[in-house]
Amino acid sequence: MFATTTLAFLMLVQAGPSAATTPSEIETRDVAYETLASGEARAAIERLEAARAENPGDPALLINLGAAYAAVGEYQLAEQAYREAIASDDRYDLELASGEWVDSRQAARLALLSLDSTTD
Repeated sequence: MFATTTLAFLMLVQAGPSAATTPSEIETRDVAYETLASGEARAAIERLEAARAENPGDPALLINLGAAYAAVGEYQLAEQAYREAIASDDRYDLELASGEWVDSRQAARLALLSLDSTTD
């Protein structure tokens, strides 16, 4: 199953259906994109941590959680969230802001690399 998800990473990341997926197979998740995009990282952390309790392995949620932690300077927590997204058993394609489609693990790796360059 594929999910349609909006993420803060790289401004916009979206999971989407393959050509064989029908609209009834698309699932939408709230991963606090609007909250992050409006600069409310601490509010996003609260929402994402609460959602994480119910869905701890969702890579979209974990990537946005990492972005929120990075936004408030909590780089170790951001790294942990990105690494959990990479290790997650859940996996789907995400559309980056550039229009490029990548696997959720690749998106998490890109986020981790971006974090590494920020903290160096």
